[in-house]
Amino acid sequence: MIQAHGGRLVNRLVSGAEREALLREAPRLRSITLNARETSDLEMIAVGAMSPLEGFLTKMDYEGVVENMRLRDGTLWPMPVVLAVKPGDNPADYVPDMDVALKGQDGSLLGVLHLTSKWEINKDHEALQTLRTTDAAHPGVQYLQSVGSHYLGGKISVLSLPKYDKFGKYRLTPAQTREYFDMKGWKTVAAFQTRNPIHRAHEYLTKCALENTDGIMIHPLVGETKSDDVPADVRMRCYETLLSKYYPQDRVLLAVYPQAMRYAGPREAILHAICRQNYGVTHIIIGRDHAGVGSYYGSFDAQKMFDTLQPADLKIQTLRFENAFWCKLSGAMATTKTSPAGEADRVMLSGTKVREMLSNGQRPPVEFSRPEVADILIEAYAGKAKVGA
Repeated sequence: MIQAHGGRLVNRLVSGAEREALLREAPRLRSITLNARETSDLEMIAVGAMSPLEGFLTKMDYEGVVENMRLRDGTLWPMPVVLAVKPGDNPADYVPDMDVALKGQDGSLLGVLHLTSKWEINKDHEALQTLRTTDAAHPGVQYLQSVGSHYLGGKISVLSLPKYDKFGKYRLTPAQTREYFDMKGWKTVAAFQTRNPIHRAHEYLTKCALENTDGIMIHPLVGETKSDDVPADVRMRCYETLLSKYYPQDRVLLAVYPQAMRYAGPREAILHAICRQNYGVTHIIIGRDHAGVGSYYGSFDAQKMFDTLQPADLKIQTLRFENAFWCKLSGAMATTKTSPAGEADRVMLSGTKVREMLSNGQRPPVEFSRPEVADILIEAYAGKAKVGA
């Protein structure tokens, strides 16, 4: 089994006497309510999906990550995983060496932060370094602008994972996916990261990967995304339908990935790879504009970012693909690597065009989307239109 990033799979879930002691102490502590991203980060840290992190970044680790994509011990880490003082709160109320109760948005106690570091944020600098832009239209910049002025860092002790009403059977921890891969005898496993329904192009990439590995984990992100992204419950229906009919059942695993999107392009692609390594995956598909948004990143900048890493930085390997399309000349899915077709002989639809068709109740061509998936999306868009009417 592939080694977790940093050498061991972290577990910050506490139990027994330690948990009971923290439960008794928590009502006396200053508390902070986590937003959606911070809640998903807490969950990912707790179960080891963000190994080797044991909590929210301290100032020294944060500075190394922002400047050089390195924790202070030199371990590769591309994106800040941080907890912000809430707007309106007084940063002076948080003092290193104090414990802070961490609460969910429903008021439930999730854990305790053992605070060791507090510092003021230079938001523009963080945005420029990690997102490559300070443009207020970028969703990552918008998030930074929404949080408070200071970060709090330190290890966390997690008492309870967030409670969810959806996707329960698909919420597998890294320990559980590793156990599953071992049970199946899969020595090589590919992961497909997605925040979109799987169309024919995605299906093609995943099946190319499956030709070269023992199994594949379809691992859709179900944390916070942009308001105009397809909702997770709609996407999950698409995944379930597609996998049940068009994939070999004994060689595919569907599980959800609780992380929130950063829309950070190349840096986030590295983060996605690290986390999938922690889940026990040996290969990750990196296609066109991985984790991108708008035109902030080049189509293959994420792939190029992996080439800047040192050989020892990651154990997971990348499977890199060009943009896939239906080739009218060959009557099959292809990429520019395998097809001589010009643009006129490629069936490729923009996201805007597809949304327009779905909103009008039109099914995209079968060369672009399986009809069963299109039907689910048409129904969802029709329901959305009724709500907005």
